[in-house]
Amino acid sequence: MTKTVNHWIGGKTVEGTSGQYGPVTDPATGAVTTQVALASVAEVDAAVAAAKAAYATWGTSSLAQRTAVLFRYRALLDAHRDDIAALITAEHGKVHSDALGEVARGLEIVELACGITTQLKGELSTQVSNRVDVSSIRQSLGVVAGITPFNFPAMVPMWMFPLAIACGNTFVLKPSEKDPSAANLLAELASEAGLPDGVLNVLHGDKIAVDGLLNHPDVAAVSFVGSTPIARYIHATASANGKRVQALGGAKNHMLVLPDADLDAAADAAVSAAYGSAGERCMAISAVVAVGAIGDELVAKIRERAEKIKIGPGNDPTSEMGPLITAAHRDKVASYVTGAAAQGAEVVLDGTGHTVEGFEDGHWIGLSLLDKVSTDSDAYQDEIFGPVLCVLRVESYEDGVVLMNASPFGNGTAIFTRDGGAARRFQLEIEAGMVGVNVPIPVPVGYHSFGGWKDSLFGDHHIYGNDGVHFYTRGKVTTTRWPDPADAPAGVDLGFPRNH
Repeated sequence: MTKTVNHWIGGKTVEGTSGQYGPVTDPATGAVTTQVALASVAEVDAAVAAAKAAYATWGTSSLAQRTAVLFRYRALLDAHRDDIAALITAEHGKVHSDALGEVARGLEIVELACGITTQLKGELSTQVSNRVDVSSIRQSLGVVAGITPFNFPAMVPMWMFPLAIACGNTFVLKPSEKDPSAANLLAELASEAGLPDGVLNVLHGDKIAVDGLLNHPDVAAVSFVGSTPIARYIHATASANGKRVQALGGAKNHMLVLPDADLDAAADAAVSAAYGSAGERCMAISAVVAVGAIGDELVAKIRERAEKIKIGPGNDPTSEMGPLITAAHRDKVASYVTGAAAQGAEVVLDGTGHTVEGFEDGHWIGLSLLDKVSTDSDAYQDEIFGPVLCVLRVESYEDGVVLMNASPFGNGTAIFTRDGGAARRFQLEIEAGMVGVNVPIPVPVGYHSFGGWKDSLFGDHHIYGNDGVHFYTRGKVTTTRWPDPADAPAGVDLGFPRNH
C-alpha cells in the first residue's frame, strides 16, 4: 500500500480532506512510493487559523522560552541527521553525503536562531531633547508563510522558519509536493523539542495552496525560493495583497577563470559546482567563462574529471551523483544538450544516454559539457537546473565582466585568479548578490544573508542573517517625555527638592 504524507497542523498529523493527492517518486527507480495530500482552500484556512491562534501566546512569549525550545530543537536535528538525509535521498535522489551537507547548512540557521536574543536588542537615545528619550524595538509580524522548492527540501525550510519563530512569529510551511516527507519530520522534531502546537504548521499542496496563502488576510509575510517566473508571480500577488515578500528566483551563475588561475583548482571547482547535487541548485555554476588562451586546457581538465564521476542511486555510498527529480525534468535537461550543436556549441561530453544497470527506469542523465557556447543559445539563456556545464570564451577580463553583467540573473558568481587586484576589481564590478574568490559556490554562512540581484531576487530582503531577522520583524520607535520628579504636584512627596 502506498504511503500517504499528510499535513501537520496544530501540532499533529491531519489527514487531507480534499480528495486530491500528488505522486511522490523515488528518482532512482522511477517508482511511485508515496502520495501526498494536496490542500484545499479550507485546509489552507485551517492551517492559518492554527498559526493565528498560537500567535496569541507565542508572540508574547519570552526570549528565554523561545531559545530554550530552539536549543533542544538543534540537539534533536543533530541526532536525526541521518534520518532527515535518508528522506531527502529517497524522494529527491541526491546522494547521502549531499543530503547530509544540506542538513548541516540548515542547522546553521537554527544555531543563528538560538542566538536571537542579541539580534533583537533595541536601541535607546537619551536626552534627545529636554527630558525626552527615544527608543527603537523590533516586534514580530504574526502569521508568516514559506513556500519552498524541491531541490533542498530540508535546508531551505530551515532557512526560514527557525528565524521566523525565534522572532515570535508563527509559521505555515508549504514545501514542494515532489519531496514532502522531510518537512514533516522537521515539524515533528520541533514539537518534540517543546514548540507549542500551531507555531509551526506544514501544509502540502499545489497552486491552490500557494494562492490560498498569498491571498489569505491573516498571512503577514511570505518567503519563497524557486524559479524566477514563480518568484515574480509570488512577489506581485502577495505585494498586491499588502504582504511583505522575499522571493528568491533562478540563476545562471558564471565562473570567470583568468589566465593566471590554478587550472587544476579551477577544474576541480567547476566539476563540483556544476555537477554536484546533479546541478539541481540555484547556486550551481552553469557557465564557465575562460579568459584568453587557457580555454582548451581548462576544458580538457574539466572533461577528465567529469568522466570519472560515478552516477548511481543516492543510497549507494559509492555514488557521487544521483538522478534528477522527475522523468519530465530529465527530458527537459537533455533537450538542451541535444540541441546545443545546432546552435553552435561543441558537445565535449553528452550525458543524455546515461543509464544505471539495475535501475533502468530511474531518472538518469549523465554529465554534459558544452564548449564555445554562444550567449544567444538556449543552453546559455535558460536556467537548465541539471548537470550541464557551458564554457564560453572571451579575450579579456573586461570582456568577461561585460558578458556576465549582461545576464538578466545576478544570483552568485565566482572568479579564479592568483591576482588580488583583479579579484578586488571583480567583486566591486560584478552585478551579483554573492561573489566567490577562488570559491565556486559562495553560499554565505548563516550569520550573513543569502540573496541575489536582478531577476534572482524580488523584494527588498535577502534570506537569513540580519536581513532575515529584519524581514520577520518590524520596527517601532517610542518617544518618551517624563516630567522631573521635583515638579510633582503639591501634596505628592517623592523625596526630591521642589522646583516650585
